Amino acid sequence: MRTLCASTLIGEFFVIGFAGLVAMKDPDLSVGTVWTVSGIAMVLSVLLCGVITRPGGVALGWALQVALIASGFVVPTMFFLGAIFAALWWASVHYGRKIDEAKARFAAQAAQAEAAAPDPA
Repeated sequence: MRTLCASTLIGEFFVIGFAGLVAMKDPDLSVGTVWTVSGIAMVLSVLLCGVITRPGGVALGWALQVALIASGFVVPTMFFLGAIFAALWWASVHYGRKIDEAKARFAAQAAQAEAAAPDPA
C-alpha cells in the first residue's frame, strides 16, 4: 500500500505546486499567502509518504484530498484534478491493501512449505 499511496502523494506534490503558480495570477491573493498555503500542502504530501502505514495516515491522506478539491474555489481546475486524485487515492488504498494481504498470504505459505520440507542434512 505504501508504494501506491506514496506515488499518488508525490503526484499531488507537483500538482499543488503548479496550482500555486496559477493562483499567483489572482490579484486578490498575495504571493506570500499563496506560497504559504501551497508550501504547507506540498510538505504535508511529502511527509504523508512516510507515515502512510501508521494509524491515522490514510485519514490524513483523505483530509489532503478534501483540501485539494476545496482548492478549486481558488483555482477552478482543481475541482477536476482534486476529484481525479481522490479517485487515485481511493484506488491506491484499496488495491494497496489487497496487495499487502496477498504478500502476507504468500509469505505464510512459503514459511509453511519451508517448515514442512525435510531437512537435507
